[in-house]
Amino acid sequence: MLDVKLQRMTQLFKELGSVLVAYSGGIDSTLVMKVAHDALGPKAIAVTAVSPTFPEIELETARRVAAQVGAHHLIVDTNQLASPDFVRNEADRCYHCKTDLYQGLAQLQRDLKIGAMVDGTNLDDLGDDRPGMTAAKEWGVRSPLVEAALSKEEVRTLAKTLGLSNWDKPAAACLSSRIPRGVAITQAKLSRIERAEAALFREGLRQFRVRDHGEVARIEVAGQELPAMLDEERRARVTAALKALGFRFVTLDLDGYRRGGGNKT
Repeated sequence: MLDVKLQRMTQLFKELGSVLVAYSGGIDSTLVMKVAHDALGPKAIAVTAVSPTFPEIELETARRVAAQVGAHHLIVDTNQLASPDFVRNEADRCYHCKTDLYQGLAQLQRDLKIGAMVDGTNLDDLGDDRPGMTAAKEWGVRSPLVEAALSKEEVRTLAKTLGLSNWDKPAAACLSSRIPRGVAITQAKLSRIERAEAALFREGLRQFRVRDHGEVARIEVAGQELPAMLDEERRARVTAALKALGFRFVTLDLDGYRRGGGNKT
């Protein structure tokens, strides 16, 4: 079954002739990049948009994996903080973020005379409230994983089969998702969140978020990693690191990591 879906996606790329892949370094867009590269070679170009909402560690991963695949990889600068609609951080934040992204990529697509723009949306994503998908439709972005009917689990399985080094990479999201809706997004907040999460990464944690509630840092970690956060020495190091960043209180959310946790007030 997966072979059939892979063939379907490969055929789609061949029909498109050339593609610009909106590539974040996450497993979904990595699989799209890999299959597009295998089908089209240099006519498949991966583009990573770097902005204040994109952690440096994610950029490092994107560069490394693209190099492993051998794909043509471009990095472009964007700045959602220049958009008042994005900064307001309301329910349609992702729409304005993706509009900014696709507008920039569409210009690059025209300049390079590329046939289509594609993203890493998978079949499971269709069940989520994702305003960014509306922006994708408005800009004519194709979703090869959806068109091949690939679920998230199938994406990981196929990525492992194809030898992608990040096949089991935890889900990521832009740094602005750590700020509760209705609270304005600033460069200072994004920078503090990035440094706070870097401290947890250094502790060996994999699936986590640091939610910024002003004086309070609310840490979410995956259920299986909760015991690790109860280690006295680790807890002391994390608390010290986050307080050094200006948080007055550092809390551990016993509900654990969950998608959309930044929308809780």
